Amino acid sequence: MALSKAKLKYIRALELKKFRKTEGVFLAEGPKLVGDLLGHFPCQLLAATTEWLQAHPHLQAGEVVCVSTEELARASLLRTPQQVLAVFRQPEEEPDFDMPIHALCLALDDVQDPGNLGTIVRLADWFGIEHLFCSHGTADVYSPKAIQATMGGIARVQVHYVNLSQFIQNITMKGCPIYGTFLDGKPLYEVPLTQNGLIVMGNEGNGISAEIERLVTDKLYIPSYPPLRETSESLNVAIATAVVCAEFRRRALEL
Repeated sequence: MALSKAKLKYIRALELKKFRKTEGVFLAEGPKLVGDLLGHFPCQLLAATTEWLQAHPHLQAGEVVCVSTEELARASLLRTPQQVLAVFRQPEEEPDFDMPIHALCLALDDVQDPGNLGTIVRLADWFGIEHLFCSHGTADVYSPKAIQATMGGIARVQVHYVNLSQFIQNITMKGCPIYGTFLDGKPLYEVPLTQNGLIVMGNEGNGISAEIERLVTDKLYIPSYPPLRETSESLNVAIATAVVCAEFRRRALEL
C-alpha cells in the first residue's frame, strides 16, 4: 500500500509547530531513532521500506504503510531518507514541579535553536537527568530537527514547558538550589555542588535573562584554560551544558 496524497501532505505538515500542536503528534525518521521511540510513545503511523518491515515483524502501530525508497523520499523532511519514518503521539504527563528538590534537573531560558535543544535532551539522557523544564520562549522539542538531535533521548527525558520565573520562585521558597552559568560567576570547579537542584542554561545570544538571573542562588563560571590566555567569547549552550553536567556527576561519584 502506497502513501496517499493526503497522508503525504499530513506528514509534510508536521514541519509546522501549529500543526504538530493541533494534532498532538511528532515526526521521527531513521531506523535508530524510530527503533528507540517505539514502545515509549504510541505510534500513529509508520511508513517503511519492505526490507525494514521484514526485519521488524512485531510492530505496534496504528497504521503501517510499506513504501518504496522514492515514496519515502517524497514524505521525508531529511536530505537523505533512511528506510523508515513514524508519527508518534506527544506525551501528556503532568510534571512534578517539586522534582528539582529531590533530583538534579535542567532548565532552559529561551534557547532558540532546535538543534541545541535536541542535543541538550541527549546530554540530559547521558547524565541521567530525567526532567528538563523549558520557558515558553524555548524552541519546540517536538520539531523534526530537535527530535532528530535527541538521538532517542526524548524517550527517557521528560520535557516540560512552564512559566520559568514562577516555577523557579516556587521551588526556591522550598530551599531548592538554583544554578546558572555567568561570565561573572564563581569557577565551576571551586563551588560546592549538590546532587539535587536546577541548572539553568540561557539563550544563545543573551544568556540567562535578567528576570531569571535574580532567582539564581549559585552563579557558576566555566573557566577557560589557561586562565589569562585570549580565547573565544563564550561556549555554545549545548557544550556548556555538557561541561556543567559532567562536573555535577563527577562530584556525585566522589561521594
